[in-house]
Amino acid sequence: MKFGDVVTAVASSFVIFILILFPLEIALVPALGLFWGLNVSELVSILLSALIVGYIFAAKIWEARMGAITKIIVLSAVLVMFLVSINAAALADWTPWVKETYLEANPTATLSTLEWYIVEGLTLTSQIFWNVVIVLALGFIGLYVGSMLKRPVKSGK
Repeated sequence: MKFGDVVTAVASSFVIFILILFPLEIALVPALGLFWGLNVSELVSILLSALIVGYIFAAKIWEARMGAITKIIVLSAVLVMFLVSINAAALADWTPWVKETYLEANPTATLSTLEWYIVEGLTLTSQIFWNVVIVLALGFIGLYVGSMLKRPVKSGK
């Protein structure tokens, strides 16, 4: 699988992810609440988008099965790392949320500015870590199963 094919597969996966995510969030957030509605929507969207991309790019994936899947999920994980980082930086309530969460767990804590900086960095690293793990796991499963659904046509030669 060429690098251009990998980039196209990852871009397609992201577009499909967004197209699945938003309607799922609209349906699941009222039913399950903010925490579970958002998380279930994202997990299902990641898996379904990987399944669809695996099916669409099955012929390319079958050329070098594990290598192709690995390239796609690693590039997807890099994209997710950037998206989580940018999302945290763009949200005005990121820092207050981190402080509130930390102080709920440690009500008597009085941290210096440097310590808050470290806590925020660790929180961001934790968010990136779990998102990457989820994308790697569900992306692999989705791409593998999706590519299995559309087996290559054997030639009569």
